[in-house]
Amino acid sequence: MSTRDLTVPVAAPATPWRQRLGTMVPILVLAPSLAASFIYVFVFTLWTLYLSLSSSSLMPTYGFVGLDNYASLWVNRRWNIAYTNLFLFSGFYIVGSMAIGLLLAILIDQRVRGEAVWRTIFLYPLAVSFIVTGTVWSWLYNPVDGIQAFVRGLGWTDFSFALTANRNTAIYAVIITGIWQSSGFAMALFLAGLRSVDPDLIKAAQIDGASVFRTYRKVILPTIAPIFLAVAVIQIQFAIKTFDLVAALTRGGPGVSTTFPAIYVYDLMFQRGQIGEGAAAAMMMLAALAVVLVPYSVWIVWRRRAEGRNG
Repeated sequence: MSTRDLTVPVAAPATPWRQRLGTMVPILVLAPSLAASFIYVFVFTLWTLYLSLSSSSLMPTYGFVGLDNYASLWVNRRWNIAYTNLFLFSGFYIVGSMAIGLLLAILIDQRVRGEAVWRTIFLYPLAVSFIVTGTVWSWLYNPVDGIQAFVRGLGWTDFSFALTANRNTAIYAVIITGIWQSSGFAMALFLAGLRSVDPDLIKAAQIDGASVFRTYRKVILPTIAPIFLAVAVIQIQFAIKTFDLVAALTRGGPGVSTTFPAIYVYDLMFQRGQIGEGAAAAMMMLAALAVVLVPYSVWIVWRRRAEGRNG
């Protein structure tokens, strides 16, 4: 009987080529998308940052001017109005769409008859682009052909509903239209959260004699608190990037009363040929977005690790 020399290393069994190919296929499939995402996000961001520090006008140049474009940006009255409008719009738009979305979700959660029909109706605005929404609502706000003319035709000759014609109220027309567009989206997320609440918690509250209002306030809504944060973050992204809604609804007017940062960037870079200052405005929009997304991403990572430690 022979014994094998244990000092001689044993070669690992060869990996079948089909197994190696199976390992490589996902990488090969994802590689183009990852490369495109890297170029689209990081390379173009760095390129925009460079342009914001350059003397670029009609064409990109290599002249370095430091922070001059940023200084010029913040002394511009129109840019300050645009940034103020962004905060005003974001506040009312997010709170309004979340409040209406939550109310609709709670009403649908009562197992109303024809629930699918109501869900479709409330979600319908989400299927319409901001361009279409802005175009339709611009007609509704039109004092000659819209709601004001219709109501006056019924006999209420003093009725006034021409928000977009007044520079003091035009921003509220944008806010109302944005809320109408996004409430269905918030409703869908809140409804999914309400349907995911453990029924045992609700039954326990009912056994303790809690009213419906108290059950929602003390049990259900705190349970879906992370959904509130997720909806708010998504809505903030929509608000910061708002362009097509304003372009179709008011075109930034009357005057500059409804100018938004995205409108301002487009005007500088593609209408006036001020690429350097336009890039600086774009970087300020990115900074506003980062203020929201970075803390949210850190919180998500912290929460997952905490859940992992707690099992």
